[in-house]
Amino acid sequence: MSSAANISAPVEADANPFEVERAYRYCRLKTRTHAKSFYFCAHFLPREKRRAIYAVYALCRLVDDEVDEAGVCDEVGARAAVERWQIELDAVYRGESIAASSQVLPVLIAWRDMLSRFSIARELPLELMRGVLMDTYQKTYESWSDLRVYCYRVASIVGLMSSEIFGYREPVTLKYAEALGLAMQLTNILRDVGEDLRLGRIYLPREDLKRFGVTEDELARGEVTEGFRALMAFEIDRARALYHEAERGIPLLDRDARFTVLLAARLYARILDEIERADFDVFTRRAHLSFAGKLCAAPRVWRAARAL
Repeated sequence: MSSAANISAPVEADANPFEVERAYRYCRLKTRTHAKSFYFCAHFLPREKRRAIYAVYALCRLVDDEVDEAGVCDEVGARAAVERWQIELDAVYRGESIAASSQVLPVLIAWRDMLSRFSIARELPLELMRGVLMDTYQKTYESWSDLRVYCYRVASIVGLMSSEIFGYREPVTLKYAEALGLAMQLTNILRDVGEDLRLGRIYLPREDLKRFGVTEDELARGEVTEGFRALMAFEIDRARALYHEAERGIPLLDRDARFTVLLAARLYARILDEIERADFDVFTRRAHLSFAGKLCAAPRVWRAARAL
């Protein structure tokens, strides 16, 4: 977080319309820069829901970046950063004046405006922060059950917050939102095995590594062995099962959000196809979808969403 010298003057509980618009614009640019697929899918939401989704993403991104930056060498600093975020969010939820750094302030202004339209429980962003902090002290996971806790906190929570913006008919919808978050975060983990190793992190569960005879030394050397291919195929099957479960909840969402969520799920699932196409080499390349690929996929997904 910026030093005290960069703290802005407090913003009163009721920001003026110009400040609110500028805050949402900041959140939109943050999303466009760092989450291209997410940004592409959000385009199809109504304006108020679209802006709210940008605000959710921007907060998640800033917290993650700040904790990552501090946590590389200073777990205490990372915890202090989260505590400051908690204090600032408390002020937002209580309707008090905001005094925050110039980078954080627009997100908090956008959140305050968003909360006047959508009900997102304070506990949800706090739970996400607990998940982000896990990266400062936990570098490996023994089992899928252990990893699932991390995925729930850093991704399913985003799905639960987003569901309050999308709108839904039945409480069970949140169970499917949780599954979609798990699927997407597991997809991230499989795509970023090589990148995470360079940061000293191995998210692949140790029990799965052992099951397929893959050692941490082999991972460190970037070896795509037959055991590693079998391991990745196993994890991809797990992710696909979660995507399949998650899609059952899309018909329960408000109609104007179904296409966006289905498109996000289908596009993210295609990253798994790209990993397979690269023969599971996630050490020297990063699986991704081109903008053209997203455009080509959209009409078919739109027709599927219309049929829900």
